[in-house]
Amino acid sequence: MDKIYSDADKALEGLLFDGMTMMAGGFGLCGIPENLISAVHSSGVRDITVVSNNCGVDGFGLGILLDAKQIRKMISSYVGENKEFERQYLEGELELEFNPQGTLAERIRAGGAGIPGFYTKTGVGTLIAEGKDHREFDGETFIMETGLVADVSLVKAWKADTEGNLVYRKTARNFNPMMATAGKVTIAEVEEIVEAGTLDPDHIHTPGIYVQRLIKGEHEKRIEQRTTRSREEV
Repeated sequence: MDKIYSDADKALEGLLFDGMTMMAGGFGLCGIPENLISAVHSSGVRDITVVSNNCGVDGFGLGILLDAKQIRKMISSYVGENKEFERQYLEGELELEFNPQGTLAERIRAGGAGIPGFYTKTGVGTLIAEGKDHREFDGETFIMETGLVADVSLVKAWKADTEGNLVYRKTARNFNPMMATAGKVTIAEVEEIVEAGTLDPDHIHTPGIYVQRLIKGEHEKRIEQRTTRSREEV
């Protein structure tokens, strides 16, 4: 099966629908599938539930879907860089399901592994625990969290082969690998595509069996917060 598509629009063809659940990998602006996100924006699909660590920034990444009010609900762990997110949430225009960051990662991993739920100590005694099942294990209280599965997972990797085997670089390994396993359909955008058999099997992070579609994209690699200081005089 040929997994390579010419562009993001074609890779998303037939997969998007109003009310869908979508996962988008990355951490901040690092390792995000920006070409695929732009194509989702262009499609006009609405009422999306998005599972992502955060919601990009104003005008970039998932922020463009937020600006267009295409997102109905966010399942996230950090949203502090986006003023529009804050505005929509406080004005009741956006639903938000907050998760501790490790809990979010484990919910995604569990969904990809076919595990419907698990117990964790994180969040016990806080607002996070309200309405959730509590159980005692070895004298300590745990709460149950559910696994997450998406209609489509959008991930960003550094390199892929033609079979869809993926290699990530550095911070791009945050959320992308587990989201690749948790999508009913997974689309990867990468910086380079090589022939099957080229990648060292020991260096492959996501086996191609999890990836159904693949594109090569151009990436801006924007810096989220630029901090500089004056060069000291010699």
